Amino acid sequence: MTDAAATPDETYSYLGPAGTFTEAALKQVPEAAGKAWRSVNNVGEALADVTSGRSIAAMIAIENSIEGGVSATQDALATVPGLRIVSEVLVPVNFVLVARPGTRLDEVRVVNAHPVAYAQSRGWLERNLPAHGHIPSSSNVQAAAALLEAGSPADAAVAPPGIVDHYDVEVLARDLGDNPNAVTRFVLVSRSRALPEPTGADKTSLIVELPSDEPGALLAMLEQFSTRGVNLSLLESRPIGDALGRYRFVVDLDGHVSDERVADALLGLRRTSPKVIFLGSYPRADQQEIEYHAKYDDEIFIEARDWLRGLLSGEPD
Repeated sequence: MTDAAATPDETYSYLGPAGTFTEAALKQVPEAAGKAWRSVNNVGEALADVTSGRSIAAMIAIENSIEGGVSATQDALATVPGLRIVSEVLVPVNFVLVARPGTRLDEVRVVNAHPVAYAQSRGWLERNLPAHGHIPSSSNVQAAAALLEAGSPADAAVAPPGIVDHYDVEVLARDLGDNPNAVTRFVLVSRSRALPEPTGADKTSLIVELPSDEPGALLAMLEQFSTRGVNLSLLESRPIGDALGRYRFVVDLDGHVSDERVADALLGLRRTSPKVIFLGSYPRADQQEIEYHAKYDDEIFIEARDWLRGLLSGEPD
């Protein structure tokens, strides 16, 4: 797909080239079907497309079940203002071993692979190609594309399963991934300020800075969630970069900002943290309904506020 004749409200950016897992994630977005897709080289370019208005949204990887959070994405979301996550997509991660047509598996001596893909398929490669060498590649797709370049030193490449739809390569082996349950979480990022309606199976993403580097500061932040029955599905630290030992926290929590328990937790964070970045509330990709104790129902928070309002206004008990 191309953006040659597309307007910004018709274009979606994604980390390319064609055939990447990011493209596979974008294919799961119904509203992107039939629109122009713009392939970019890195997360910064994808988000720049959105902030400049060149694209309506960008699909970027944010978390891997094996490697954890994607630091480049987390850092970009912390420093590029005006962005919101509007949805998430889960893509199973597996790999195939491909080669130039006519190559046999027993002829493979050197394998081209992105470092993350190599780490996730290393067990299979060591068992089946114990004497192989590894050449790092800039992307999973580029690993396969490089095989077709003149003088390529690699005999095979670790690549996404759909690579044969884009390049003239043959599959030598499938299911290279050492962990069959590996999955990458992608998020669709836009400038939209409209929140998706709560579904009961939602996630809220934040980036939070601690007020100071002192004993108990992290605990005080976490208590904003625990005392309101809000479960955290992700908590990772990233260096702020202005001084050694200064960190911000990337947080994913169960629930929607319109849920009273979540809203109250955010108010607590806002009172105690020098900087809270709200990245959005959106439906969970797995559609798993959020479970929480009944004492944290919306009605409990509403009744407590009404009770306090009555005390302040002098209403009889």
